[in-house]
Amino acid sequence: MKLQQLRYLREVANQGLNLSKAAEILHTSQPGISKQIRLLESELGIDIFVRNGKRVVKITPPGIAILEIADRMLRDAKNLKKIGQEFANEASGSLTIATTHTQARYALPTAIKHFTARYPKVKLILRQGNPTQIAELVTSGVADIAIATEAIELFDELVMLPCYQWNRCIIVPPRHPLLKLDSLTLEKIAQYPIITYDFAFTGRSKINQAFDAKGLTPNVVLTAIDADVIKTYVELGLGIGILAQMAYEPKRDKHIRAIDASHLFEASTTRIGISRNSYLRGYIYEFIEIFAPHLDHKAVTAAMQNRL
Repeated sequence: MKLQQLRYLREVANQGLNLSKAAEILHTSQPGISKQIRLLESELGIDIFVRNGKRVVKITPPGIAILEIADRMLRDAKNLKKIGQEFANEASGSLTIATTHTQARYALPTAIKHFTARYPKVKLILRQGNPTQIAELVTSGVADIAIATEAIELFDELVMLPCYQWNRCIIVPPRHPLLKLDSLTLEKIAQYPIITYDFAFTGRSKINQAFDAKGLTPNVVLTAIDADVIKTYVELGLGIGILAQMAYEPKRDKHIRAIDASHLFEASTTRIGISRNSYLRGYIYEFIEIFAPHLDHKAVTAAMQNRL
């Protein structure tokens, strides 16, 4: 049994059982992949795939179990390389962070600035997506850590580290009627067209829950994955926006105004997600502590060992 055979197996599954696509990604030939998978099946004494002629059409039940083990073995192999890299050169390498636009744009810049100053030889990569997508990037080994709100907590494969809580504000054009209210209410908000985050993003469920509890149906006319897009359309007068407080910057957002709405919505928690099977290089621990000072090396290690 060879790790290369497991890589072939994993990529065929990733590409929806399309051998041609798997061969292209792995820079090898389709017959070569077929041969190696056949050899693995012969060694194990079972069929991993169901075939129709030369086409792979389905994964067998034992094949599903083998793929799960192959994933673990490939992750362990990757961890072995990371250990070697760390002891060979502790100050260089790469750190891939999977995160949402709001975190990348508003929460991470200060931490990234401090980290890159401390580790100038570490290549930092940001991969953006919705919370489900970024959690999958970590569980698949593409990214080292995920930083997001909600959704990632649903992935049992991830160790969840709470970083900080945040809430929302209502953004409106200057001289909007809501600015004149003594007390902002959900009933008043519901009277206007609303622009806010897409359902997959940034605490959207907290917004829905608040309106549902009041028996209100908000008129959501536009959703976006990007806080800056929401602000742009509020500036154009398309509606009022419901936005993460951190995404409103008075010095930059001169054409809109913000109204605190933290009393209307339940706070959301931003978390760091780490694969339970991953090996963290020393500088990853440091980045986590820079971003969330209460998550020092001891706290993260305890969480990885299920003691937090």
